[in-house]
Amino acid sequence: QVQLVESGGGLVQPGGSLRLSCAASGFTLDYYVIGWFRQAPGKEREGVSCIRHSDGSTYYADSVKGRFTISRGNIKNTVYLQMNSLKPEDTGVYYCATAPFPIGSLPIPPQIYNSWGQGTQVPVSS
Repeated sequence: QVQLVESGGGLVQPGGSLRLSCAASGFTLDYYVIGWFRQAPGKEREGVSCIRHSDGSTYYADSVKGRFTISRGNIKNTVYLQMNSLKPEDTGVYYCATAPFPIGSLPIPPQIYNSWGQGTQVPVSS
């Protein structure tokens, strides 16, 4: 059974850091793109970052470039999102998702992602 589980969210003060994890089970990430999305209250879901697991190529939204880092985990089938210098506008529910997309440029359209996690809350507030 294909499953994605996010973890690592929680309340953090502005300027702080968090590392989110996305653990996949039931399939291997080797030929997938793994994306991180977020949805703030009252706003539409937006893509934050993604990584192609096979070659490590990455993409970042302008709003997080230089602050967030996506990486393949040392633990098999895990992807991380390191978030530094967090701002209140980073608040939201963060989801990871996967898409079978072994080649091609990043980012990819959100509708291609076909597996989603349940999300983890990241409130950034003092």
